[in-house]
Amino acid sequence: MTLQHYETGTAAPVQPLRRAPMQRRSVERVQRMLDAAQQLVAEVGYDALTTTLIAERADVSIGSLYQFFPDKQAVVRAVALRNLERFTERLTELAKSSEHTTWWDLTSAVLDEYVAMHHDIPGFQTIRFGDVADLHLLDPVRDNDSVVAERFVKLIRPTVDVAEDVDLELDMVIAVKIADVLTRYAFERDPAGDKIVLDEAKRLVRAHLARRFGEPTPTT
Repeated sequence: MTLQHYETGTAAPVQPLRRAPMQRRSVERVQRMLDAAQQLVAEVGYDALTTTLIAERADVSIGSLYQFFPDKQAVVRAVALRNLERFTERLTELAKSSEHTTWWDLTSAVLDEYVAMHHDIPGFQTIRFGDVADLHLLDPVRDNDSVVAERFVKLIRPTVDVAEDVDLELDMVIAVKIADVLTRYAFERDPAGDKIVLDEAKRLVRAHLARRFGEPTPTT
């Protein structure tokens, strides 16, 4: 998966870059631009972000930035795609772990990883998976939460006793939106993430999904 060509499986590829960097130096330069955009969004916010600021922070010329990105929105879209790549990598590792034996073990761990990204990645609280730049960044038809939910359905199916022909997407979209809105609110209340709100997000997601999957029963 690359920033130049990311596919959801149903959508057309997203292409935030004017052209793909081919040489190692160009790849590194683009990554510095993305890092700079993340840092600046954390410091000044999306509205105050400019391509000039990004270029200055990344130590590249404004002309070099425009070689790869048409505007600041495209830079932030590329950051959001990189965030999704990182989240997907974390989900893949969680799915491989033998520690998560029930659907709730896995879901709880995914929610913890989502919160951890708010702590670990500068600007993630604002950019996340792209809503600040484009509600349909990942798919021209569905919103970003729906695409993330689709990814999670594929992850959780092996842990639940649900027929393959049962459509779980709406259930998961609702769970993702609960988690996303309340996590965002938790970090608005407290830069470290308000624990009461984060705990409530987990409680609500669990209650919602338990209506479909039943209460999780640990394997013996």
